[in-house]
Amino acid sequence: MSFWDVRRNIVSAQVLTHLASEHGMDLDDCLKGTGIGRDALADPDTEISAAQELHLVTNVVKCLAHVPDLGLEAGLRYHLSAYGIWGFAMVSSPTLRSGCEVAVRYLDLSYAFVNFVLQDLDTDEPKVLLDDKAIPAELRQFLVERDFAALVNAVQEMMPSGVRLRGIQFRYPRPAHASRYVELCGIEPRFGAPFNAVFVDPSILNTPLPQANQVMARLCEDQCRRLLAKRQVRTGFAGKVRDRLLHAPNQMLDIDTIAGELCMGSRSLRRKLEGEGTSFRLLVDEVRLALADELLLSTNMKLHEVAARLGYSEPAGFTHAYKRWKGISPTEFRASKASS
Repeated sequence: MSFWDVRRNIVSAQVLTHLASEHGMDLDDCLKGTGIGRDALADPDTEISAAQELHLVTNVVKCLAHVPDLGLEAGLRYHLSAYGIWGFAMVSSPTLRSGCEVAVRYLDLSYAFVNFVLQDLDTDEPKVLLDDKAIPAELRQFLVERDFAALVNAVQEMMPSGVRLRGIQFRYPRPAHASRYVELCGIEPRFGAPFNAVFVDPSILNTPLPQANQVMARLCEDQCRRLLAKRQVRTGFAGKVRDRLLHAPNQMLDIDTIAGELCMGSRSLRRKLEGEGTSFRLLVDEVRLALADELLLSTNMKLHEVAARLGYSEPAGFTHAYKRWKGISPTEFRASKASS
């Protein structure tokens, strides 16, 4: 399914409307065209799509264009408690690195529009990329600033002792309120850069978090997985591909075969999936991970049997893929569940 169709909690919309109200914007103007009513906005159990929140953002940005640092101001209002189980999973993680990996793995449970990508974590120059390419140009700076400030807030709450940054850079030109960035994180960003990124001191990545709790972290991640699956029910062509993959998990049909079953060419199917915010590779990984977890937890199958059931010729290939998906080996995952 498309990122824009993924459901998210109403909390972020509440934060934005409260901020807009403080700057004199009428609530009805905030909600105009979003499909969000006043009653739904006030109900903490309401879920909306990312597309609905984006429409709300558009209304706010257009009306409050005269407020220069609105994005940073908005982002500073997002605290870990506002994210529910996603925030708890981060703060209870063993280290800053593992907390960030959990955050990125379940990013669709956040309110971010920026796609956060962890890069070069095992080198001397680890960084977090803030990919804004999917964001409409007229909203890009506001949402990058908002999600960046929210990121800084989250990290500071995870590590109250402080995080050493080596650098920050953004694609947009230097704004008039650049001094706010220095107040926020202690260093002057580079503007007009080729990509958005936060460069981190590698020495802090494996620092234990003060609220680390192995049992709580495992429980929170399990809940994140279930909630994400609930919110990402596949529809459209992605749903059709996923269904066909599930019917033959030990063969893992290739895209040409599935495209033929859908009476189209593989290029057309790739474009359809791209338009829905996914890819054939991501769907294959999604199906394999879901089936792997089920087989590891509900059966006594040996590792090589699970690997064969998922279409891997060798257990090593399955183990490597599983570590890429979840950060731990299938054996470690099964052992952690057996001891909980």
